[in-house]
Amino acid sequence: MLTVQNLKEFGANVEEGLQRCYGNEALYIRLCGTIPTEKKFDELAAAIEAKDLDTAFDTAHALKGVLGNLCLSPMYEKVVDITEYLRARTDMDYSKKIADILADRDRLRNIAE
Repeated sequence: MLTVQNLKEFGANVEEGLQRCYGNEALYIRLCGTIPTEKKFDELAAAIEAKDLDTAFDTAHALKGVLGNLCLSPMYEKVVDITEYLRARTDMDYSKKIADILADRDRLRNIAE
């Protein structure tokens, strides 16, 4: 079950996230709880695998916005990194970057359960 404390331990900037939710802790936790099931993570991985860098960029950029607004810093920083490579349409092996992002998603999923 997600709590403010385990989100802090995850590395989220909970204070800022709560400010963005007008101090509504239940709302913040509920919104953070949607992240582990967010389909954009799988869409990003699929687009990377298909070498569709345009779709991958759009998907990463969308994730960046959501993660940034929720102040889920560990995930946000990794998604910012991949977004910038995708923005430049850098031809590289993205598998480690995707694996790290998905590992954070899974870690958050384990906390949420």
